[in-house]
Parts: sequence; C-alpha cells; structure tokens
Amino acid sequence: MRIQCVRKAAAFVSLGIISALIAIPQAISAQNYPTRPIRLIIPFPPGGSTDTYARVISPKVSESIGQQVVIDNRTGAGGAIGAELAAKAPADGYTIWLGQTANLAIGPALRAKNPYDPINDFAAISLVQKASSVLVVSPSSPIKTLKDLVELAKKKPEGLTYGSAGIGTAGHLNGHLLNVAAGINLTHVPYKGAAPAMLDLQAGRITLMATSIGSSAGMIRQGKIRAIASTGSKRARQLPDVPTAMEQGLKNFDVTTWHVFMAPAKTPPAMIDLLNKHIVAAMNIPDIQEKLMSEGGEVTPTTPKEASEFVRSEIIKWGDLIRKAGITAD
Repeated sequence: MRIQCVRKAAAFVSLGIISALIAIPQAISAQNYPTRPIRLIIPFPPGGSTDTYARVISPKVSESIGQQVVIDNRTGAGGAIGAELAAKAPADGYTIWLGQTANLAIGPALRAKNPYDPINDFAAISLVQKASSVLVVSPSSPIKTLKDLVELAKKKPEGLTYGSAGIGTAGHLNGHLLNVAAGINLTHVPYKGAAPAMLDLQAGRITLMATSIGSSAGMIRQGKIRAIASTGSKRARQLPDVPTAMEQGLKNFDVTTWHVFMAPAKTPPAMIDLLNKHIVAAMNIPDIQEKLMSEGGEVTPTTPKEASEFVRSEIIKWGDLIRKAGITAD
C-alpha cells in the first residue's frame, strides 16, 4: 500500500515537472515579447473608419512597445476574409486584428456556414470605440422629424423606402429595427455600397437611410441631407442638435456599432495584457482621442475581460435579432 502511494506521489511530481517545463518556453517568450514586428490585419480597404482607427493608433503603439506595428489590409466578404486569416494565424502575439460589428456579430449570424467562430477563435484585447448612426432624408423631403416619418409611413403602408450598403449591413438592420420599434413597414432597398445609396437618397429616389455620423456630419451641416434622429442612447457629440430616436418616443432604441482589437485564440494572456496596456495608453492620448472621435464615435478603452464580455453579448444580441427577422445573406 505504501509503495503504491509513493509511486502515485512520484507520478504527480513527474507530471508537475513536465507541466512546468512545458510552461517555461511560453513564459520566456511572453517575458521577451515582442522581438519582431507585429502584423495588424485590417479586414477592410484603406480609407474607411476601421482602417483610419488602425492608422491613428498603431504608430503610438509601435513607439511605446518597441516594435513596428505593420498594417495589412485584407479585404473582401464584408470583412470575413481578414477575420478568417486572423483566426488561422499562429497564436504567438505577432498577429492581431481590428474586428467590428459586421464581421463579428452580423456576418456570422447571416451565413449558414462560417469560416471562423467569432467567439471561440479570438481573444479580445480592448474595445476601441462605439458609435451610433444617424437617420437621414433628402433635404427636399417633407420629413423633418421621426414623428413625421412614422405618420407618413402609416398613411402609406409599404410606400416608403430605406436604403443601405447591402443586405446584413448595419444600415439594413437599423432600418429593420426602426420598422419593429415604430410599427411601420419601410421597404428595404439594398445597394452595393453606401455611396450609391447616398446619391439616391439625395435625389429623393429613396426615403431614408441610416448611415455613419463620421461620413455624413459634413453633408448634414452643408444642407446636402437632413438628419432626423440619431440611434444611440444619447445625442451624438458631432450632432448635438439632432435628437435621439429614444427622445422622440422609440423606447429602448439604442443601436450602436463598435470596433475591437483581437488576437487569435490561445494567445498567451501575458501578451494580451501587454498589448492591452500599450493600445489603451495610445487611446488615452488627447490628440489620438480627438482623431478617433472625428470618425463619429466615442473612444472606449477597456480591459481584455470587459472587451470579451461586451463582444460576446453583442454577438448573441445581433444573432437573435437576425434569426427572428429571418434575414439571410442570400
């Protein structure tokens, strides 16, 4: 009996030694990290909000972390191509990416098959920003307020339209949520991008469009389009005179988009924490905050845990919405 106990104890000690030996290289790697450039995958083309956020933050991170952060734009499939590439990258801290609502919450819920798991394939580092959208109409439209829109829509069932940059985009889902919340039935008109939708809105060929504040604030101030409501829980900083949909009677209508820095799943926690430290420090620099907020959102640095919990809740929320609405990518 005593011999068996000794053998079991020896076995446990051996397992402990083996586990420690396995952990040593990872600990050393994390301690010396980073020793070479870090690739930052951006799943959208240069020039958009996602790319802009990356290019504003990455130079400061490069400077403070001691290695270059190299931006790698991998576009296509609504951001899914870049997300898949990040999901399959080595979990060694040298590949990170900037995900957002479309390719983490909306896109995966629309597709029957996904090339990546938005929850299990990634480790969150920090949120970057949250942004509401703005509901806009043509400057020649008789609609001045959200109340005007609802009243007109009820007088003309299925007679009014809303445009979006495509099926499953934030603009599409904003319109669907508006229909549900207001009890109206605006007809969705999907376009191949936001630009042609905006041209048709200005010409009066569609009634309404939900669009980003960063891309539309200038046109609103110039009178090229008219804002009737913002979609967040509070008024947008760039459009302080535009009341929210909630202020105008649509209770609980709080629709925002967001961006988040992520790494492949199983990236060592020590590396995640170090990346978080430098990314959050960059976002807290006043001139960096000003540049980020010029895109229309609010800067929201978080801990990795806070980011992970938020993204998970958003994936569940948007997934439930899309399934209940019966919206598909087809």
